Amino acid sequence: MITISDKKDCMGCHACSNVCPKDCINMKNDNEGFWYPVVDYNKCIRCGLCEKVCPIINETIVQNKPKAYACYNNNEAIRLESSSGGIFTLIAEYIIDNNGVVFGAGFDEKFSVVHSYVETKEELKKFRGSKYVQSKIENTFKEAKEFLNQGRKVLFTGTPCQIGGLKSYLQREYNNLFCIDIICHGVPSPKVWKKYISYREKQSGMLTQRIAFRRKDKGWKRYSVSFSFENEAEYRENFDKDLFMKAFLRNVCLRPSCYKCNFKTLHRQSDITLADFWGVQNILPEMDDDKGTSLIFVNSVKGQAALEKIKDKILYKEIDINEAVKYNSSAVKSVEYNPKREGFFEELEEFSFDELVKKYCSDSMAVKIKRKVKSILRNMLDKMGLLNLVKRLFTSQSLRG
Repeated sequence: MITISDKKDCMGCHACSNVCPKDCINMKNDNEGFWYPVVDYNKCIRCGLCEKVCPIINETIVQNKPKAYACYNNNEAIRLESSSGGIFTLIAEYIIDNNGVVFGAGFDEKFSVVHSYVETKEELKKFRGSKYVQSKIENTFKEAKEFLNQGRKVLFTGTPCQIGGLKSYLQREYNNLFCIDIICHGVPSPKVWKKYISYREKQSGMLTQRIAFRRKDKGWKRYSVSFSFENEAEYRENFDKDLFMKAFLRNVCLRPSCYKCNFKTLHRQSDITLADFWGVQNILPEMDDDKGTSLIFVNSVKGQAALEKIKDKILYKEIDINEAVKYNSSAVKSVEYNPKREGFFEELEEFSFDELVKKYCSDSMAVKIKRKVKSILRNMLDKMGLLNLVKRLFTSQSLRG
């Protein structure tokens, strides 16, 4: 039976709970809010299936030669609604047009992030856009398997570890299964996320109606987080100033397994990897209009076939995958552990969200001064018309080094 001796060895993928024939494995939240399997020993028949499908116990080695592309959707409206280039929507629509089913992460009525499936194009909207919280898989592995066995096409989207969990759960290849993963920074605690929602609602005095992690109508590179409340009131802040995003990007609220992720590799189990193409302005400046450009890794024959199906609806160009990774190191490198993480979670219940972030995510004075000087220099160079030239010179020098 599955046992977790070290929490760093469990990603909470739900493969074990989905495969259990006696439903004796429940995914329960620990004190930090992350899901871990808890076995009911009175119901367990010691069949060993839970261990057989664990993607950590049974590591999968992928041998492929992925290709990388820069691309974006020609549909401006879909692109604006999407985190980066709007490519997910095109692949998902193709699956649905062929009597398929699409699984992804969306908000429920309480703005928890959960996996579910849709069967119409209109419903795809719930899956568009990033959700920087670990999603609850629940029984979606089982549901996906049922659709696959019916012969229907299935698109399953998730983090690399969730795709690894699905593939391990299925225990065989399906020609009608298509998987998309992302370049993942790490997954924050759902408990921390709920605390932040409560904080925002207390600040506004109203209930939340809509949330967007990636509002980019003012620019893709300077995206903002927004909450829409009752009576059309709104909170909106740039990502680097939003309190939840500060905790996320400073790595104080991530799952323990994220600091040494087993799925940081270019050799992935998905058919396609989707991500923001950070650094596109340095590699393909002609494809950078600050509306969102996707970085795609095509990891399989099925992935290449999918790109062919949508190529008339996108602008795309193949690039050197190693050049792309220089600006998107999260593809192959885990985040650094923040020693303040332990204190952040220990005092999660004791302080308000803003007090927590101030205590554990504030910059040192040296960092603040460095940022201020950088901002002043940037503005000066921009006014002189030299900003892009200096950027290119620095990039060229760093690549040589």
